[in-house]
Amino acid sequence: MTKALEYTPPKIWTWDAENGGQFASINRPIAGATHDKELPVGKHPFQLYSLATPNGVKVTVLLEELLALGIKDAEYDAWLIKIGDGDQFGSGFVEVNPNSKIPALMDRSGATPQRIFESGAILLHLAEKFGKFIPTDPAARAETLSWLFWQMGSAPYLGGGFGHFYAYAPEKFEYPINRFAMETKRQLDVLDRQLATRDFIAGSDYTIADIAIWSWYGQLVLGRLYDAAEFLDVESYKHVLRWAKAIDARPAVQRGRMVNRSFGEPEMQLHERHDASDFETRTQDKIGENA
Repeated sequence: MTKALEYTPPKIWTWDAENGGQFASINRPIAGATHDKELPVGKHPFQLYSLATPNGVKVTVLLEELLALGIKDAEYDAWLIKIGDGDQFGSGFVEVNPNSKIPALMDRSGATPQRIFESGAILLHLAEKFGKFIPTDPAARAETLSWLFWQMGSAPYLGGGFGHFYAYAPEKFEYPINRFAMETKRQLDVLDRQLATRDFIAGSDYTIADIAIWSWYGQLVLGRLYDAAEFLDVESYKHVLRWAKAIDARPAVQRGRMVNRSFGEPEMQLHERHDASDFETRTQDKIGENA
């Protein structure tokens, strides 16, 4: 790896819009809308505005799990937010999430529409609303919430740290890659030790903690993030791999991974989701294309 050149920070930092690598266009040092654009609204109680990044996948997996239980009130419309095109900076999106990050949810099931942003907050909102995937026992609930917030605090090291410097930064430098690889492997070891004695993260039950953590670390060890599985020696985390494969096999997880996906294998993409039949229609369309 190339050694980093000496850098002396200026007295006052100024923004270089061209400095930031592959995703430079989606980051800026100011908040707020850049243009006027209303968000579409479908027919269902929940309106999700998202993209199938790990944070977006958390929410679609939970919604599909709720629907798999027969909870019809969890029906949702999922609208694709193209972050590369700046959709997250439209005025309508900023009204739902002033932080301009996906996912963002509007809950229109009550008399007054309620916005919820931050993936962990959305998971908690939905789990509590329907009384599913979150324990009622106080001790088990506390354990679940601890792991949910562990993921929320840890993901910036994996995504913004390791993922950025290993996969997306315009140049490869040894120090930041080593720094964040070390932290990512420490977190994988935390999970591996936890999963050595239980089926799921917080105990014997599958919860929103598993959904949140799987979307990042489960997909990492399954080789879906940053092309880094070999580099991080994910095969050595045997308990994490067992857990990741078990969750990956769930039909609702497989559906949730597809929603708002606009990249990767075409057969895994469902840009928008407005009804369960969208999955079937999409499959039939692909069969027709390959006939």
